[in-house]
Amino acid sequence: MTVERRSELLRRYGFLILVTGMLVGAMAWAALRPIRSASRDQLFEIPKGTWARRMAGNHVEILPNEIRLTLGVKDILVLKNLDDVPQVFGAVLMMPGQSFRLPFEMAASYQFACTAHASGQMTIVVEPNPASPWARLRWRAGELLRSGRWS
Repeated sequence: MTVERRSELLRRYGFLILVTGMLVGAMAWAALRPIRSASRDQLFEIPKGTWARRMAGNHVEILPNEIRLTLGVKDILVLKNLDDVPQVFGAVLMMPGQSFRLPFEMAASYQFACTAHASGQMTIVVEPNPASPWARLRWRAGELLRSGRWS
């Protein structure tokens, strides 16, 4: 093997090793770094005019059918009623302009009656805190996919 060929192979494999090392380093960071959030609140707003649009026959989807929360990261659901009429969430009546905070302390799936939904129901899925490195890596990958940054 010639010196030039050896040099070319070293350059190619060196680049591959560098890229692989960077990828492994990023995955190690994502797995080992604890997940933190500036706020544990997950805010959803009921926009002004929602009730009027529904009464006019429009199909209005303002809140997702399923909201996913994570213990210790985003585990407080905050609903804010910006509409002109009261809204019901579970057993709570939210007057126009009012907010409602619901903290969750246990991982589970919860069903609530919700007048802001066309179906009248909402599911809140509270996932456990991703404590292990693999769980943190999966959580971060899932958040990246849900955010649409890879689309």
